[in-house]
Amino acid sequence: MNIVVTQPSATPVIQALRSLGYNAGTAIADLVDNSIDAKATKITLEFKCLGNDGTIIIVDNGSGMNEDMLQIAMNIGSKDPRANRQPRELGRFGMGLKTASFSLGKRLSVLTKHKGVYAQRCWDLDHVSQCNEWQLFTEIPDEVRELMIEIEGESGTVICIDKLDRFMGAGTANTIHESSFFTKVRRIHNHLEFVFHSIIEFGKVQINLNGNVLDPWDPFMIKHPSTLEGETQVLNINGNRIKVKYYVLPHASFLNEQEYKRAGGHRGWRDHQGFYIYRENRLLHYGDWLGMFQKDTSSQLARIRIDLPNTADDDWQVDIKKSAVIPPDNAKTRLESISKFVRKISRDIFYFRTQGSHSNQTFKGSLNTWELSGSDEGQQFILNRNHPVLSEIQKRIDDETSKLLNIYLKFVQLGSPSNIIDSPKVVEEVIQMVTDTMRELVIQFSSTLTKLHVVQNQQQLLDALITQPAFDGLNRITLKSILEEANISYE
Repeated sequence: MNIVVTQPSATPVIQALRSLGYNAGTAIADLVDNSIDAKATKITLEFKCLGNDGTIIIVDNGSGMNEDMLQIAMNIGSKDPRANRQPRELGRFGMGLKTASFSLGKRLSVLTKHKGVYAQRCWDLDHVSQCNEWQLFTEIPDEVRELMIEIEGESGTVICIDKLDRFMGAGTANTIHESSFFTKVRRIHNHLEFVFHSIIEFGKVQINLNGNVLDPWDPFMIKHPSTLEGETQVLNINGNRIKVKYYVLPHASFLNEQEYKRAGGHRGWRDHQGFYIYRENRLLHYGDWLGMFQKDTSSQLARIRIDLPNTADDDWQVDIKKSAVIPPDNAKTRLESISKFVRKISRDIFYFRTQGSHSNQTFKGSLNTWELSGSDEGQQFILNRNHPVLSEIQKRIDDETSKLLNIYLKFVQLGSPSNIIDSPKVVEEVIQMVTDTMRELVIQFSSTLTKLHVVQNQQQLLDALITQPAFDGLNRITLKSILEEANISYE
């Protein structure tokens, strides 16, 4: 079969790439992702208004690139999104550097340094449109190079975007005024404090914008004593471990004016409710219920964090701008159950202020004794170990008594009728494969029963274990082998 290799015309493709739907905030965040992927610990952004034009400069102290690496980075579509990536890598398509930059301005210049050696490239879309070819400059124009600082140390990268026609109307009849320019910069500042708040909080990266260090904006008010914080639940969705954790923010009466305003965020309290989806601690999507529920006033205190690994991008349909996410169908059922539970707590607090009346309250968690579980082992409910009454009991008892209480609560949880409905009944007398967690549970329970002299020998112990709902999936010969291996003492 005969084939013809065709190359798309540069001009229309470039214009299409400029129209992917970035706004200034998402574009700058995409560029910051590249610096984080390069293991930068300090990222500096400078926005300069120069009359009828301006410049956006991003400097990082990351690993930098050599000549070959830079050429690949400047190619259009330099990554296969299906390829395996590094565990913490944020980029996926190899498009962000170019598409994000082109959504702001028509010229992208990159100066980079790797192991002490500089490399440089420049895309000028005016030149590309004029020749209608993918001609990439191997040198940065002198007037741009003068704006780009020298890179300290052995590695790092400087990006400069100018001819800012999309960001500020440069080169058009609609150039924005300086005040409007810096209003946009302030919005970008707030957006970055939000999107990268977890990464900044963990102390991995410091980000400066026009001389101001970004202060992370925590949408969950984790440090406030009246915030209700659920246990982390792990969902196994199509082979990916998805972490889910809910937060219910305090009633307004528990907040001072500054706390209330800051917690509302730039959209306001009502529009910040719902799911917050992160990939490698970078916020991708937030502020809605993913089509499961409508926003309502009484649910405005409910915010649920979902953490995805980058291997889940395709499954969750993460788009090129890293701003839209669609969960797979088998995740929606699990998330809907969690959401109903959290929204109810929000309604109770919103209408009845059930968080209590003491401003020095320090407990974190729901006042319900049971919580929904996201376990994939069929368990539907878990005991709320953060309940304030239980916390107070734990404070008042010694360590040995606390251990006994904890093992009792563990078996109350495992023996709950709602958790054993679907327990398998085992009749086959062969030694089964047992997880380390289950093995440890058998040993822990057996040791407690013998220490308390509830049983006097192995036969009595086996009879006791076989009646426990928690061990319904294990047969007698398997339990006996675990006991003999652990060498349980009956004295």
